[in-house]
Amino acid sequence: MVYLYWILVAVMLVGVIGSIAPAIPGIGLIALAIAVWGLVNGFTGLGIPLTVAVVCLLVGTGVDFLATYLGAKKAGASKWGQIGAVVGLLLGLFGLLPALPFGGPFLGLIIGPIVGAILGELLFRRNLRLAIKAGLGIVVGSLIGRLMQFILAIATFAVFLWTTLPTVTAVPGAA
Repeated sequence: MVYLYWILVAVMLVGVIGSIAPAIPGIGLIALAIAVWGLVNGFTGLGIPLTVAVVCLLVGTGVDFLATYLGAKKAGASKWGQIGAVVGLLLGLFGLLPALPFGGPFLGLIIGPIVGAILGELLFRRNLRLAIKAGLGIVVGSLIGRLMQFILAIATFAVFLWTTLPTVTAVPGAA
């Protein structure tokens, strides 16, 4: 049982990383790991961590979309720029961008949305300066959303550890 706990903690760490890396699930993965632990242990003592996970998942998703939207709106971006950012993200994610001499797919995940947003805006507006401004606005908003997701993922992970670690590491029969 202790081994499963540490495996789930490792899965949650992947979720924390995923909260900032677009290709990996974030808080949802953490919530799933908490639910698995609950299924194994009858949800004893998991009321707080599971509630925190669900609330952080909902808030994080909302904040991510809102931050991207506000960043795009503040920079004057159109839907074309937002679509371009998503297409660029997918191209960077699957490595369809030209091979980079350093950074590999991770750098493609950063460059892809910027280039995609700018190209989408350029197709729509036909003004390079406005396209660059709008594209960067989308990316800045998205980065702020990812940062908020990261903070929420760490909080969810910390609450789980704080509430469960003492029971997992307790020595049976000691008192």
